[in-house]
Amino acid sequence: MKTVLITGANKGIGFETTKQLAQLGYYVYMGSRDKSRGIEAVEKLKMQGINHVDYIEIDVTNTNSIKSARQELGNKIKALDILINNAGIAGEQPQNASSGKIDNLRKVFDTNFFGAVQATQQFIDLLKKSNEPRIVNVSSELGSLAVHSNTQNPNYAIYDAYSCSKAALNAFTVMLANEFKDTNFKINSVTPGYTATDLNQNKGTQSVEQGVKAIIKYATVDNDGPTGRYFKEAGEIDW
Repeated sequence: MKTVLITGANKGIGFETTKQLAQLGYYVYMGSRDKSRGIEAVEKLKMQGINHVDYIEIDVTNTNSIKSARQELGNKIKALDILINNAGIAGEQPQNASSGKIDNLRKVFDTNFFGAVQATQQFIDLLKKSNEPRIVNVSSELGSLAVHSNTQNPNYAIYDAYSCSKAALNAFTVMLANEFKDTNFKINSVTPGYTATDLNQNKGTQSVEQGVKAIIKYATVDNDGPTGRYFKEAGEIDW
């Protein structure tokens, strides 16, 4: 049975991704920084008859926590097939580029960018032991510089810190995919779209069931699939 680790999996996009991958026959380790919420999420799925799930305590902003999670997971499995870097925060408003608080910018980057980088680096050895390793970095269309260069999209300017963190995550996707281009790794950025979650106070226009479709697709892509690319459900996005 193939194995998956999803960060920020106790709710929203991460929870629904866990559910759907487990239903497809994967064994999913649900990463959560809050132990009680992580255990509660596992029990919630088991009450629905979804048993191929377990909890891993991991705070992607804490290096020691990530190392402990790596050790714990390494004691449970010999190889990790899929890593989904899903943990993310929106940050406080306002986020204007000219006046946004630097502390807020650092906090957003610490989770959305550095957290994903740290997690990937810690679990890369387990991924290398898989015959078909996959990494999905959960990004956003707000991470697209092409989108932000379109002056007809003024609404995107209100999430500058978040947008910059996702643009940086996209750059990491490209660099990492280039590093592993001659291997079986498939590494892509994927946006779930404007999905109703706590990240946006549930103001999103689509459900989590819809939002995870692209994540599932590129987490389970075969060896002929793309790498180093940027996708939403409808297709590829310009960087």
